Amino acid sequence: MSSSDKNLSDFGNKEIPNASGLSFGIISAEWNETITAALYKGCYETLVKHGADTKNIHSIWVPGTFELPVGAKMLAQTQKLDAVICLGCVIKGETSHNEYINLSVANALQQMSIVSGKPFIFGVLTPNDMQQALDRAGGIHGNKGDEAAVTAIKMAVLRKSLAEPEKKIGF
Repeated sequence: MSSSDKNLSDFGNKEIPNASGLSFGIISAEWNETITAALYKGCYETLVKHGADTKNIHSIWVPGTFELPVGAKMLAQTQKLDAVICLGCVIKGETSHNEYINLSVANALQQMSIVSGKPFIFGVLTPNDMQQALDRAGGIHGNKGDEAAVTAIKMAVLRKSLAEPEKKIGF
């Protein structure tokens, strides 16, 4: 379902786990800062709303969306994190730069997730214009930062639940 058909901040009746005891990294791009600052605010507030302790939320800013993966790797190497959230915005322009950047970032985050077994969340807007970005950064379609935070919480809880040894009876 496209975000034009759904509010990114409306989780309906979906159960969102408690984030207490979990540690998160948020890496945000400075490029398109009006948008990324709104994504960051939504992400941070959603983590706290669902139980994350502010001292367990580690945030850094990188120059642009293309730098999100290396910033995420650097932060993950220096902090014990349960999930890493990357926030950016690449607006389609006159060239196809957006396709190269978005695909590169998505692939890099996916690879880091697979190799490390730790969730690296793709919270990057890929709009056609500034209005679409504003609509998805706290506007009429909600905030992609909220969605990225909820995804991080769910994946971190899933990872922890799978890492817990099975309880056996009688053996």
